[in-house]
Amino acid sequence: MTEIRMRVNGVVESLDVEPWVSLLDALRDRLGLMGPKKGCDQGACGACTVIAGGVRINACLALAVQYAGKEITTIEGIAQDGDLHPLQAAFVRHDGFQCGYCTSGQICSAVAMLAEHAAGMPSAVTGHPRDAAAAAELSDEEIRERMSGNLCRCGAYNGIVDAIKDVAGQEAR
Repeated sequence: MTEIRMRVNGVVESLDVEPWVSLLDALRDRLGLMGPKKGCDQGACGACTVIAGGVRINACLALAVQYAGKEITTIEGIAQDGDLHPLQAAFVRHDGFQCGYCTSGQICSAVAMLAEHAAGMPSAVTGHPRDAAAAAELSDEEIRERMSGNLCRCGAYNGIVDAIKDVAGQEAR
């Protein structure tokens, strides 16, 4: 066993884990956080997406010991002071979920994606960073590309895109 400490949703947690335990299993089995889901357990679906140090990651592919001393945010830590995060509220307004299984990963991914976009990180759609005015607008195509690591088996993609555009201050369909 290895003792690790990490800040999860603003709380410092101390865990004893075997070196091979995934971050997802540590969050769910050791800390009781059921938001991140074990979908494929291979990094293909995004249901386990969490934010680690401001970057979205697939928790099923990360070892818990890799994140000792790091800040981890799950869907349980997205809301502030009992109020829904703007993306959570937008997902409700725009029907960005159906069964809900992928929703926690979708929202965590969208929160980090909007921060990446605001920081000027290029995507496959934008290519090289463009001028600030052009980069400010997120097209449907760019949102879909930037969110492509998160699958929704129910097909709620239009609502997800609309929710993200709403929070980004753009007109949804």
